[in-house]
Formats: sequence, structure tokens, C-alpha cells
Amino acid sequence: MPRIEGIRIQNFRALRDVTLGRLVNTQTVEPLAPLTAVIGRNGVGKSSLFDAFGFLADCLKVGVEEACDARGRGGFERIRSKGQSGPLSFEVYYRQQPNSRPITYELAIDLDHHGRPLVRRERLRQRRQNQRHGRPYSFLLLEDGQGWAWKGESAGWKTDTEDQFDIGQVTRQLKSRRKSEESRETEEIQLEDPRRLGIATLGALKQHPRISAFRRFIEGWYLSYFTPDAARGLPLAGPQKHLNVHGDNLGNVVQYMEREHPGEFQRILKKISNRIPGIQQIDTERTNDGRLLLRFNDRGFESPFYAQQMSDGTLKMFAYLLMLEDPTPPSFLCIEEPENGLYHKLLEQLAREFREHTAGPHGGSQVFVTTHQPYFVDALLPNEVWILEKGPDGFSQVRRASDDPVVSALVDQELPLGSLWYSEYLDRDRAHAS
Repeated sequence: MPRIEGIRIQNFRALRDVTLGRLVNTQTVEPLAPLTAVIGRNGVGKSSLFDAFGFLADCLKVGVEEACDARGRGGFERIRSKGQSGPLSFEVYYRQQPNSRPITYELAIDLDHHGRPLVRRERLRQRRQNQRHGRPYSFLLLEDGQGWAWKGESAGWKTDTEDQFDIGQVTRQLKSRRKSEESRETEEIQLEDPRRLGIATLGALKQHPRISAFRRFIEGWYLSYFTPDAARGLPLAGPQKHLNVHGDNLGNVVQYMEREHPGEFQRILKKISNRIPGIQQIDTERTNDGRLLLRFNDRGFESPFYAQQMSDGTLKMFAYLLMLEDPTPPSFLCIEEPENGLYHKLLEQLAREFREHTAGPHGGSQVFVTTHQPYFVDALLPNEVWILEKGPDGFSQVRRASDDPVVSALVDQELPLGSLWYSEYLDRDRAHAS
């Protein structure tokens, strides 16, 4: 399974400049853990951090202009950090497989002379095979929709400096080497629409396997906007393989699991009966007009309850467990405040379920959550927790709990991390004082 080792976000709402994990130029930093949780008070930017991943996925799916307006974002100027004039910038450092060479993806989005968002710069970089040191080679270089792409698995362009991004210079040098092997491996690119990501177009071509792999990676992200009210709807009958972002096809996924993976589905039901007292059986019922009802059978009642009658917490816990048991899980799973509506004693168990899922037989999904529930944090390790705070300038700052030796020492003494957070041991002022 692919893994994000680090991400840097600039000029995105309250996130003027935040970095989580390892980047190409910070190799001594510990990468993001398979399970990562971001904690903090209200208004510090947790929702903005969650939405940054959604924004990147939307940019790939519908283009940068529509992504700026999607999900109530309100357009580019409302997204860009207040008082800033630079582009929205993202840097994603990831590995396709645990032992593969890491890849860096860089994206900058700005306004054109008409005031419309466009992709200002886009770059993918990777070290060549057996290259242990030095700067990675760029294998995708685009500026305003024009530039170069390198074919195959290993070719690329090595810039003179870390941040050099001069398409004109690269073009002149490549054209002067037309007969060289390096030149034969290049492809000059001119996108028809500079508001679409280059990886969206080139990732569909067989001659660009690394770009294709990265495109599939982002396409496979799952951001949960699950709402119990949506799950109480009555969808049209018909099995569906994956839970959608709102969870309104929960019954369809149950129908699919019942049909295609009956053994796995029974194991899920057993898990749920252990987590939610009283639930004995869950199945579906098709109505005369072709709609689907999700039924919950309680031990104490002869007749089943339907999803419309179940509590928010029961529906949410069931949806999460079903999602974690997906036979073909997403590579990256992002959930905002999973604790909402759940009984507090279920939260530590849910955190452990997330961690076990990341270590699944095929690698499992990488799980990223935002939370402000200490009971959930009690089940986490210091290297899994990031504290998001407002800095003196009003913009977000982030740090990892394990970077504080006092916190790590207290956890080693078996003090729960959530309790330390509740007691303000993770606050910035105390961390600085230590």
C-alpha cells in the first residue's frame, strides 16, 4: 500500500505554512505514522487540514477552479490565507511501496490575469535507482500547462538548485540534446486546459507509469463526510462495492457484502455484536418500489429495527467497521471527528481498530483523523499524535507529541496521552517551558 510520509501546505486558510512528517529535504525527520491523529482546540485549523486533502482530491477530479468552489469553499480568495499574495502550495512526499523510492509531488495554484484559478506549477521528483544522495530528478515539470514529462520508470531532469523551476531553461537544454538518450525519453507537454492537473491527463497514459501510479493513489483517497441522517435514507436496491463519502449507500454495501463476501460479512456482524450490545443480526430488505431497507435485529425484540430508528452512534460504528473490512480498502482514509455520536468507552476500541487496520495483511490503509476527544487519544502513541495550535500571528502551527521528551517520558510511565492532553501537558506554553 502507498504511504504518505509527509505533507507541506502553504496559504490554505489558517494553514499559512505547516508541515507534518518527512519531506525530501528533511530526511532526519520521522515520517508520518500509519495512524495519524491531529488534535487541538476549536478554531485552530483541524477542519482546514482535513479539507486540504479533500481539496487535492477535488483538484484531480474536477480541476482547480471547480475545486475552489466545491464543498462550500467559496472560491480561491476565500481559501487563500488572509493577507497572503502567494499561491496555494502543496508538497506531498510518499512511497508507492514500503521499499520503493520516495516521490515528491509539488503543486502551486494561483490566479491568471483574468482572476481565475489555474495550475501555476506542477512537479514530480524521484531519485534514480541506486541514487542514495543528491537531489531527486524531476520527471514531470509543468508551468502554466506547458513543460516536459519523462517516460518510463527512471528518467528525469536534475536541476542545478533545489527550488529551480525554469521551464524555459529546461526546454533550451533539452532541445540542444535532441539526439541524446535523455532527450529521446522526454515528451514536450502543452495542456489544453491549464486549470486541470497534469497528472490527471498524463496519468492516463501507459508511457508514464510513475505518474499513473500517483494519479491512482490520489484517486483512491477516501475522505469520510459520513452523516447518520444520510445513512438513514432509502437508496435504490443494488449492491455497491464501496461506501461513499456521505454513507448514504450503506445498505447497498451491506447488500454487496452479503452476496460477494458472506463469510467476511458474518465476521463483521460478530465484531459489531461485541462492540454494540444487543445487536444480533444486520441484513437488508427490498421494498416493492425497489428501494433498500437496512435492518438491525436486537436480541430483546422479535421484530427488527430499521436504520431510520437506530441511534447515530450505532450507525456510525457499523459504517466504520464495514469500511475497515472492505476487501479492497482505499490507500488513504481520512476521517474528521470520528467520535461524534459514539459512547466514550467505544472510542479507545475504535482507535485500536484503526491501528490494526493499518497493519492489515496487505498493508492496510493509512488512516488520518482529526479529533478533540481525549478518550480516543488515550489509545494513541505520541508519534501518532500531532498538536495543532494558533500561533501569535493567528495562523496554525503544528508539532508532534513525541517531540516533547516530557510527554514521551510520562507515556512511558503508562500515563494515557489523552489524560495528559486534558491536563494541559500538551499545551504549547508548557512544552516551551520544558
